[in-house]
Amino acid sequence: MTSTRYFEDFQIGDSWSSPPTPVSADEIMAFGRDYDPQHMHTDAARAADGPFGTLVASGWHIAAISVRVFVQAGGYGKTPLVGLGIDELRWQRAVKAGDTLTFTREVIELRRSASNPGQGIVRTRVTARNQLGESVMTLVTAGRVPARPTAQEAAP
Repeated sequence: MTSTRYFEDFQIGDSWSSPPTPVSADEIMAFGRDYDPQHMHTDAARAADGPFGTLVASGWHIAAISVRVFVQAGGYGKTPLVGLGIDELRWQRAVKAGDTLTFTREVIELRRSASNPGQGIVRTRVTARNQLGESVMTLVTAGRVPARPTAQEAAP
């Protein structure tokens, strides 16, 4: 999607799914070293003795991948989506090296900003599933998008 989408272009129920996205051991360890330096994320040998018995991705890594694949696929097109927060973040299953994830994002709420009527709030539910179809993460996001300019605002 390359065009600009305004608040008025969204509808509850709109959804988008990512292509299958593999998660590699190298990626898991790099993210872990930089942002979540626990042995289960950074050292395969030590992770074998940990709570999951193997190297697993940080939940924050999975949340970050959900943003990356959405933006790479064009997400909301040229519309700059400004994140306002995450609600109800849940990690249901460990993501292991070699897992392949698919992310689905669905619009669940739309409302005009009370403090800035030129903006709208789009809430989405994101679900990440592994190659077995098991949910590994869910979260609800809130983002701000511009409303369509009125003829009066668009005039020079």
